[in-house]
Order: sequence, then C-alpha cells, then structure tokens
Amino acid sequence: MMHTFRILAFVPVALVVSACSAGGEASDSAAPGDLRGRTFVSTDVTGTPIPGGGPLVVEFPEDGRIAATAGCNRFSGAADLADGTVKTENLASTMMACSPDRDGSDAWLSSLFGAGPRWSLDGTTLTLTTDDTTVALEDEKVVDPDRPVTGTEWVVTSLRTADAVVSSVALDDAAPTLRIDEDGTVTGSTGCNEFGGSAEVGDGMILFEPLTMTRAACRDPEVTGIETHILEVLAGEATYRVDGSSLSLTASNGTDGLDLTAR
Repeated sequence: MMHTFRILAFVPVALVVSACSAGGEASDSAAPGDLRGRTFVSTDVTGTPIPGGGPLVVEFPEDGRIAATAGCNRFSGAADLADGTVKTENLASTMMACSPDRDGSDAWLSSLFGAGPRWSLDGTTLTLTTDDTTVALEDEKVVDPDRPVTGTEWVVTSLRTADAVVSSVALDDAAPTLRIDEDGTVTGSTGCNEFGGSAEVGDGMILFEPLTMTRAACRDPEVTGIETHILEVLAGEATYRVDGSSLSLTASNGTDGLDLTAR
C-alpha cells in the first residue's frame, strides 16, 4: 500500500482588506483584464522579506479570481482589482505543513493582501505596494519559459488521484523519469524498472503505445504502488499541460495523473 506523505485539502481562510489601506491607481495603460490568464513571480521585495525566500507567485486565472503562494500553502478565491488595488476576502488555503524556514510565509502573504496592495503593470512587470512593502514580480513566461514536451527529461514529483495529490520520501528517492524524443521514442524509469516505447504528441494530448519494461521486483511495496500508478497514466491517451518547467499528465479517466518537473 502506498502511504501518503502529505495531502492538500482546502479550508476557508479569511484575508480581510484593511479599511485604512491606501488607495492608488493602476497605470493608464493597464486594466484588470490585462492580468487575466497570467502568472507572476517575485524578483524583488522591499520591506519585510518573505520567510524562506519565497518566491511570491501570483496567478490571475480569470476575471475576478486570484491565487497566490509565498513558498508554502496556496491561497485562492475572489479578487476585485478595480481602482488600482487588490481587494480579497475569504480566500481558501491548502493546509500543508510548512518547513521550519518557511513557517512565516503564509502569514507574510496574508499580511500583504490583507493590506489591500496597490497594483501597477508595466509590460511584463507587476508591482504590488503597501505602506511598508513593495514587491516586483515578473511574468512567469519571462522568468520560466515553457519547456518543450519532447526532448526534455521529466522527473515525477507527485502522483494525482481523485482524492489527493501525493508525494513521499519514497517517490523522491525513486525519482521516476519520462522522456519523449522528437521522433516519438519514449524512455524512462518507474523508479524500479526501465521502460520504453513510442508515443504520438498532439495539441494537449499524448497517445502512448503499449510500453515494454524490465521485470525487476521492487524491494519497497510503496515503490511498487508508484510504478503501478505511473504505468496506468502512461497507458493509452493522456492529456498534458506545460507550465514553465512543470508538466502535468492526466490519464484518460480524467482523474489519475502525474506531476513532473524538467531536469
């Protein structure tokens, strides 16, 4: 049986905008709609630094929505960007335990957005400003451009099921890999056995042909479970999404998947 190392669950966390936060205007050339669908990563912080070093990552997945993390838990919910300020309230947060050096990162993020920061956008640079903190963030596509699906060696960092996103010490130690060459050749490792085959890469879809694999017995039952999950995702058609150096694969059942990072 595979043991869960950490599981992400959502609970409401109130981040109430201070009524006395200073107002401000976005630049004349920027409007809230200019942020839609973009992700920004902090490159400089003036004032209280982010515990653990961050970075602060702020996403605007659609109009009126925001998501952010400062290196530990992810906050998400509604946001009002009118009048040049970011107004948020009752954001939800994952409840993952932070490493000791990042224990204060969630409180730092809550303080920043609780102050109703002023925002401005200059090309690919977003600036968030409160009375005592200024954060400069760069568009993620500039900081971390999307890696190509083919020709990149990917390392599995977590397993996704219908119920959880699972990572573990066993998965980190096994470090399963996947590589798809431009000619469609597939190679990789489950962390226990090597596999190979071929695949057809389309727009947002990969069709894996049946894989061949070595047959060594895995010494750790947890690694056996990891191997089974990987092979189930790489069986047949899978959808994919690349975000910078991250790749997500989702099996044809629409729930099981893999999260991978470019090596």
